[in-house]
Amino acid sequence: MQIAEQIVLVTGGARGLGTSIVHAFAAQGARVVINYRNSAAAAEALAANYGPEHAFAVRADVTDRSQVAAIFTQAQAHFGSTVTTVVNNALADFRFNGDARSGAADISWDEFEAQFSGSVRGALNTTQQALAGMREAGFGRIINIGTNLFQNPVVPYHDYTAAKAALLSLTRTLASDLGLHNIAVNMVSGGLLRTTDASAATPEDVFDFIATSTPLRRVTTPAEFADAVLFFASPWARSVTGQNLMVDGGLVMN
Repeated sequence: MQIAEQIVLVTGGARGLGTSIVHAFAAQGARVVINYRNSAAAAEALAANYGPEHAFAVRADVTDRSQVAAIFTQAQAHFGSTVTTVVNNALADFRFNGDARSGAADISWDEFEAQFSGSVRGALNTTQQALAGMREAGFGRIINIGTNLFQNPVVPYHDYTAAKAALLSLTRTLASDLGLHNIAVNMVSGGLLRTTDASAATPEDVFDFIATSTPLRRVTTPAEFADAVLFFASPWARSVTGQNLMVDGGLVMN
C-alpha cells in the first residue's frame, strides 16, 4: 500500500517528534489521525494545516483501552475507512535533563511503572485495537519509537530505557505473530534529537558532545528521524519486519 493510500495514527502527534512524523506522512498524502493527551490547541492547529480531508485531532490517553477504542471509532467515522498504520510515539511525562533524573539509589518503582505504561501498555492497546481492521485490509504497519540509550546508556535514564527495551522485545514478538496477516512491526530508535520538547532541558554542551561523537558530526533532527519512520510504512520496506533501525548519525552501530 502506498503511503498516500494509508490512514495513519500518530500517538503523541501534537508536539515534539510526533509533529514531525505527522508532517512527514501528510506531505506524502497520507490521511493522519493526530492523537494528543494535553496539547489540544497544538493538535487542532496542526490538523488545520492539512484540512479535514487529510488530518484530524483526537484526544485520548493511550494507556486507557477504552479511550484508544474511541480513537479508532472516530477515525473510521471521519475517513470512512480503517486505520492501516500506527506509529506508537506517545511518551509518558519525561524530561531528558540528565543529573536531575532519579539515580540508581533513589529511583522508585512508580517511575518505572509510568514509563512501562506509556511505552508498552500504550503500544499494546493501539496494536490490539488496530488488528481487526488490518486483518480485514490484508495490510498493516506498526512502527514503534525506541531509543539507542539501552545500547549506549551515556545517561542512566533507568525507567525510560527499561521501558523502551521492553518495547523492542514486544516489537519482535508481535512481528513474529502478525506477519501471516501482512502486518509488519518495526522500531525506529534515535538518541538525543535536536530539538524536541523533551530534549529542550538538555544542556548545549551535551548536544555538542554527541555531535562530535557521531560519524556525521551532528545531532539528528526530528525531521530526519521522521523520514526513517516513513520508510517502514512505505512499499520499500514491504519485506522488513521485526527490525530496530538506529537513526542517530551512526553514534550506535549494531
